[in-house]
Amino acid sequence: MNDHGEALRFVNPYSAPSKLRITDMRLADITDAPTKTTFIKIYTNQGICGFGEIRDGASRTYALMLKGRILGENPCNVDRLFQRIKQFGSHSRQAGGVSGIEVALWDLAGKAYGIPVYRMLGGKFRDRVPVYCDIPLNGFEPDGSVSADGVYDGKKIGGHIKERLCQNWAFYKIGGMEPLMYGKGYVGPGSFINDWDAARTRSDGLGKSADRLKYFEARNREYQYMNTEPSLTGIRLTEEALDALEEFTIEMRKVIGDKIQVAYDHVGRMGINDAIRMGRRLEKYNIAWMEDVFPWYRTDQYLRLSEATTTPLCTGEDIYLKENFEELLSSGAVDVIHPDVLTAGGILETKKIGDMAEAYGVPMAMHMVECPVGAMAAAHVGVATNNVMAIENCNHWVKWWNDIVIGKPETIFENGYITPSDLPGLGIVDFNDELLHEHADPRFPDIWSPTDEWDEEYSVDRHWC
Repeated sequence: MNDHGEALRFVNPYSAPSKLRITDMRLADITDAPTKTTFIKIYTNQGICGFGEIRDGASRTYALMLKGRILGENPCNVDRLFQRIKQFGSHSRQAGGVSGIEVALWDLAGKAYGIPVYRMLGGKFRDRVPVYCDIPLNGFEPDGSVSADGVYDGKKIGGHIKERLCQNWAFYKIGGMEPLMYGKGYVGPGSFINDWDAARTRSDGLGKSADRLKYFEARNREYQYMNTEPSLTGIRLTEEALDALEEFTIEMRKVIGDKIQVAYDHVGRMGINDAIRMGRRLEKYNIAWMEDVFPWYRTDQYLRLSEATTTPLCTGEDIYLKENFEELLSSGAVDVIHPDVLTAGGILETKKIGDMAEAYGVPMAMHMVECPVGAMAAAHVGVATNNVMAIENCNHWVKWWNDIVIGKPETIFENGYITPSDLPGLGIVDFNDELLHEHADPRFPDIWSPTDEWDEEYSVDRHWC
């Protein structure tokens, strides 16, 4: 075949990129994957569709409100459309709509031009990205599902890690460390922990069948406790609680040895002084990092903690936009940054965050509790960014997770790595609608249903007169 014929092999004959226009956006919601997830499908006048995903636990409304602002636009103008909608995103789950749409736009652009997303980001630094594996603190049942009985046993968790060594994960992370210490001595003025538990129990017990006002009152009380910043609660840790954490770590290390890297996530609701005590306790156990010890915007607290302990610190999954990482990086407050593509602002913004971190000499790991669309988006960023050390995998016990989409490798995570597809865009051909129906969110049982009521959502969005 001549050079001209070889080039034509990568051209989509049904696409005229300059004339491509967005005609519709629809959603599909599923549960237990392992969390609630919303998928985005953006339609065009040329029959190609772009796929996005709203981050776990977020509201579908965050995306729907943007529909009227992108209809009729050329999706290949990814950065221009991102600049238009980014003001409607914010930190953590509130970035879900903007980030998910941005991912879908890149998918469309790649499909229109017949190339994978990573090539539009400047090409590869590596062919595949190492993956680190989440291990829930309460362990696994024999069938691989998460245990519900609360094990909190260092030997058992070490055994779960050892069982997964054959899968060649880059390293491991234990999620949700707070319960290990709850019963061992959270103390403080008042009874914040007890009141929070009581509010949660009351909310769960009432359920939606209860009196409507009582239900919402209980739910809002729980919401208030859940959203109170730890340093404002006055909670302290007893020595018994720290002893429990250290004993857990010792027992785990006896099983897996000292060389395997293990990170600790959600290490507790505490202030700076107790965080220093905890960091010092963990120094000799080769912990990969302590993650999200404080809210990400408490740079001064991260800096104090980093100066007081040699245990590495990590944060970033709740940060929206590149500029909000800069103070953490320039101050030297963290050892690893940890953005999530579906919170940071999407594919290009995460790439920019990694490049900025490299300039400060900081590696980037990538938070990822998403479904295959988010995983593929992270993989394309991961191969195209120099300082990426690993991408998270929180989904390995969900047996149907790999089958949510069509067109990807049979197993997305293979031998401890994730490899982006060389197919156009994200490399995803379509969704497995039968599986989506099977796991549909009961609140939104009809997948890809019309969203015409959002077509005219529009306002004067500028910030000046």
